[in-house]
Amino acid sequence: MLKSLGSGLVGACALTLIHETARRYIPDAPRMDVVGMRAIAKTMRAVDVEPPTPLHEAALVGDLVSNSLFYSLVGAGGREDALRNGALLGLAAGLGAVFLPEPLGLGRQPTGRASATQAMTVAWYLAGGIAAAAAYRAFSSEDED
Repeated sequence: MLKSLGSGLVGACALTLIHETARRYIPDAPRMDVVGMRAIAKTMRAVDVEPPTPLHEAALVGDLVSNSLFYSLVGAGGREDALRNGALLGLAAGLGAVFLPEPLGLGRQPTGRASATQAMTVAWYLAGGIAAAAAYRAFSSEDED
């Protein structure tokens, strides 16, 4: 269990590092931080609670926690399945990040119309899944299978 959670944290940190670095240097970079801030604000206002300030930092913490838990599923099936699981998890998360915000009432990403932005989104979530898989394989010895 700890290996899975630790691996999920590695994947989430890799994803967040990519997102936070790229948004500063790439004009059409995905802005999942903006979508996260909208989700927090919308949820909190729905229960008559004022969103926290600064909202960006709260969104980053929320992303790290939720992505860590999601990527921790990389350990399902054991060490030999980790790479496949990580790739599938990353692909699913990336596609969800591209296609779900608007139907969930979170609007579009600020640069959501650009196909390059969508491709980067999927690629970066995939990278997070692969990082989680690599961590899980590193945390697990071959003789545990």
